Amino acid sequence: MNFANPHFAEPHWLWLAVLGPLMLIALQRYSAWARRKQLAQIAAPHFLEELTRSVSPARRALKQALLVLAVAGVGIALARPQWGEQTEVSHLFGQDTVFVLDCSRSMLASDVAPSRLQRAKLAILDYTQRHGHGRMGLVAFAGEAFLQCPLTFDYGAFQDALMAIDDRTIPVPGTDIGLALDEASRAMDKSRRPKLLVLFTDGEDLEQGGVRKAETLAKEGVVVFTVGVGTAAGGEIQMLDAQGKSELVRDSRGEVVHSRLDETTLRAIAQATHGAYYPLGPLGEGLVKVQLAMENLNTGSASAPARKLGVDRFHWPVAAVLVLLVAESLIGTRRRLREVTS
Repeated sequence: MNFANPHFAEPHWLWLAVLGPLMLIALQRYSAWARRKQLAQIAAPHFLEELTRSVSPARRALKQALLVLAVAGVGIALARPQWGEQTEVSHLFGQDTVFVLDCSRSMLASDVAPSRLQRAKLAILDYTQRHGHGRMGLVAFAGEAFLQCPLTFDYGAFQDALMAIDDRTIPVPGTDIGLALDEASRAMDKSRRPKLLVLFTDGEDLEQGGVRKAETLAKEGVVVFTVGVGTAAGGEIQMLDAQGKSELVRDSRGEVVHSRLDETTLRAIAQATHGAYYPLGPLGEGLVKVQLAMENLNTGSASAPARKLGVDRFHWPVAAVLVLLVAESLIGTRRRLREVTS
């Protein structure tokens, strides 16, 4: 065992290790005096020796000494004695990340199973469970954008907000990536640079404002990683009608709408903010690449320096206290007297 650098982590509790035994000794002396006084009132002095002949003063003194030591041990244990050293592993607090999730109608396309929106939600959920170590926020968008979950360490609340998102979360139809990026940037801590956003979308920016907004946000220290959800071949969009039946989405001419992944727009948004674009992939491998890219950024994430810490040894005085109390309870105050035979 390493006995280097012995000290107490909570030395202010040492008063109990000193005053506690002194008070107990005073109480024991007072108790002995009161006991002798009471006995003197009920018997003559020459009878007291006969009445108390079976009492062992040594046993009683031993029991009292064990209690005094036990009280001292409690005070020492509360003072947290430490000796030896251990190195604290530096702890990564992690950066703030806001996920921006497209929940427009085009995200219902089934070119990615079970749908683009569900695939994106499952990928984010897996990320929070496996790699989450910083604050996370969530913005949902379609024709409008709303902050669904502010930056938080409460991953349970984040996951609840994530799984509640569907195509009806944003009632305004359309896809406005620029508005979504603006809403997400306002949710970030203004003092943190860079500000990390992860955009999940198929890239169909109907308002054509995503790239322009990304260029503006880059001047504010915002870095956007774009994750493409869908395939270049695209797929049809299926929705539930008022009767709960699945139907294909059609345009104003009655033709079936076919949604395709727009990687060009997503690359342009990422490049404008010095981020990166990755396709999500069937197993969410794109988000793993985003995580690696974020870790390589000089995010300024707080990392506590390694330091030497004392090793708690309070369990030793606690164990000693238990042994003392058990021993005190097993020791009686009476001694065996030999019968005098005549």
